[in-house]
This record gives sequence, C-alpha cells and structure tokens, in this order.
Amino acid sequence: MKKLNILVVEDGRSQRETLRDFLIKEGHTVSEAENGMQAIQSVLKGHFDMVLLDYKMPGMDGMQVLQEIKRINPEIDVVIITAYGTIETAVDAMKAGAIDYITKPLEFEELLILVDRVSERRTLIRENEIMRQELGARGVTSDRIIFRSPKMGALINIAGRVAASRATILLQGESGTGKELLARLIHNLSPRSAKPIIAVNCSALHENLLESELFGHEKGAFTGASARRIGRFEEADGGTLFLDEIGELSAAVQVKLLRFLQEREFQRVGGNQTIRSDVRIISATNHDLETRVKEGLFREDLFYRLNVVTMEIPPLRERKEDIPALIDHFLKRYAEENGKEIEGVSSEAHDLLLKYDYPGNVRELENIIERAVVICRDAVVSIEDLPFSEDMFDAASSHREDEGLLRGSVEELERKLIVEAMEKTGDHQTKAAELLGISERMLRYKLKKYGLKV
Repeated sequence: MKKLNILVVEDGRSQRETLRDFLIKEGHTVSEAENGMQAIQSVLKGHFDMVLLDYKMPGMDGMQVLQEIKRINPEIDVVIITAYGTIETAVDAMKAGAIDYITKPLEFEELLILVDRVSERRTLIRENEIMRQELGARGVTSDRIIFRSPKMGALINIAGRVAASRATILLQGESGTGKELLARLIHNLSPRSAKPIIAVNCSALHENLLESELFGHEKGAFTGASARRIGRFEEADGGTLFLDEIGELSAAVQVKLLRFLQEREFQRVGGNQTIRSDVRIISATNHDLETRVKEGLFREDLFYRLNVVTMEIPPLRERKEDIPALIDHFLKRYAEENGKEIEGVSSEAHDLLLKYDYPGNVRELENIIERAVVICRDAVVSIEDLPFSEDMFDAASSHREDEGLLRGSVEELERKLIVEAMEKTGDHQTKAAELLGISERMLRYKLKKYGLKV
C-alpha cells in the first residue's frame, strides 16, 4: 500500500518522538508539530496525507486545529488522539471531519490499522484519478456517478477492469442505488461504446409483450401484429443490452434468453428465421437470484450464465461518505433547472440528511433535494424544507445518546464472536481471521483488547 506523508501533532515531546520513530520504521514520512499553530503552518507549507492530532493541547485545542486543517485542505485524513475518549468527543470530531479517533495510552496495533486504512483509501483515490484521466482522454465521463466512499471507488475500478471483456455482468443492489448508471459506465468504457446501449425493464411489460420487445415479432404473429417489429437484441447489435429487474422474467422468456447466451442466436416471435446478434448482456436485480433459483422461480443454468461477473452496489446507508457530494450535485442541478440561487444547506439540515438511512437510496436523496429546492424560500435549504417528520428528527437527535450503549453491546458481541472463532479453529489465528472476515493484524489487536490469549 501507499506510504504516507504524516504530520504528528502532540505537545508531549516523548510521545511525539515515539510516534515519529514508530511510523518511520513502518516506512512512512513523518513531520512533527508541538502545538496547533505549528500544525497549521505545516499544513499551509507542505503536503500531508494524514494528521495524527492530539485533542488536548495548550492554546488551540484539537477541535480548533481540526476545523482549520479541513478548511485549508479537506482531503487530509485526520485522526484525533485523546485521553478523553468519550463518545461526545468522538462524535464531535467525526462531525468536524475526522475519519476516526484513538485513545491514550496508544495501542500501536490499533494505530497501524488506522494508518493502513488511510493508505488503502489514498491508493484508491489515486487509482480513481488515473482512471478518470484515462476516461477523459477517451472522451468518456463518469461524472454522473458521484462518489467519495472507498466502497464505490472500488466498484468503479472493477467496472473499468471488466469493461473490455465480453463477459456477461450481473449488477445487484437495492432499488435506487444506480445500477443503470453503472451499466452505462461499463458500456462507455468498453470497445462497444460506439454502438448503442439499450435498456429494458423486464418488470414493466407483460410476458408476451416482453418477448416481442426483446426478440421482435413477425407480421401476424399475434393479434395486433400488423407489421414486422425489430427487437432490442437486433437494435443493440454490436453494443450492450441492459436488462433491468432480470429476476422478473417469465419461464418462457428465460428459456429464450438462455438459448441466446449459449448460441448467440434467436428467432422473432412467430418467425422461423434464425438471427445472430453480437450483444453484450448486462443484467440487474434487486432480488437475491440465488434464493429465487432455490425457490424454482429462476433457472439455475441461466443464473450461472448471467453472473460470470457479479458486482454488488452498496446501499447509500453503507456509504454515507458519498452523501455530501451527492447533496451538492443535486442542489446545483435542481437550482439551475428551477432558476433559483441556492447557496447550500444549513448545518442542521445537513446533519439530518447525513443521519437519515435512505431506504430509497440515491433516488430518494435526489427526490428530497429536488423537493427542497422547489419549496425553499431562502438561499439556504433549512430543516423546514425537508420532508422529515418531527419524530424522525427527534430520533436522529437522540442517536448520540444511544451510541454509548450501542458500543458496549457491539463490543460484547464482538468478543463472543472472536472467542467462538478461536475455539472453532483450535486457536489458529489465520483461520480464525478468515472465518471472521478480518485481517490477522486486526484479530491480534482485538485479542489483546479483550484480554484473550494471543
């Protein structure tokens, strides 16, 4: 992973030098500052990937320094170091832009995990920037897919890698996550980009109409078929066919689609002429297709033909880092469309928008912002412009109070799972880490944290 340029801000000389030496030993470049003003001067003069910032310092405290650093360069990742590790401190720091916090006395294993996370994020940002430059050179833009989160960044990178292949792709994700946008990006990155991408919603048409829509029909094939109709498979020849809600296909259409994927040929409804078409299939579903296969609602052989490459789009509640950028994007778009001058969102409204879980995902957020722009009377969108109930706002406000109880419950459950994993694997740390889905380094840290044998 990328080695980082790190600024250590700590008023205690011994602690600062210990951190410096440890991080240099890990291969990182380290600068030091013993107070807030020195830290700000360093950020103004140099380039840093990460700042380790002591919360309690004479003069400017960590929160003031954090806010100034984020004002100078919002892209710097800041981790707060505090001996006062209350939930309130952590929440305030995260709201001000810190990516995480660590408590004194420092556990170097925990610190390494945080540094590795920042390094992974930085590597991903660099890869994304390289990919955007490559897209721009080819006249392709991914600007409609707005993201800042590592999860979406990784997904976009995968899209860039699979685009050049002929493989069928299955996009899975909840409604409103942006499956069609991702399908169009893959098409635009592919050698087929000069040819059309045609989208069909498989749940929008009755079985007979869908079969005709996809494969076309001959004159007289059924009542009302007064002329030959070319289907979507022929129209998309040389390009891409995006089949949304693939899980809704009837058994008969599933059979015809399977034959096409096997033989690359089909017949129009009511016809006997075999037609070949060079079409790449990208399908999408918000259902669990494996479950539908087990239930006998979807053909197993078709399922395996469709999911040569499967890409899971995370719901918005699992990538909240994307919300601020999406808010800005939709504000700008709908302000322009409605001829309004909207400067932004109030801090209270912004806080509430970040706390909401968005069961309708990006589509719901877009709808909320469009509505807010339309009804907003001022230059700033306020809470009154949002379609949230008072109960919802109260629930969001009490979230901080519940976090302390939640952390205790989570840690208790986490300890239990680690104990069970170690017992199942005979105390084999590598196997236990794989079973838990975490790194060995993380497992060793957790074993030490909970007083379990290492």
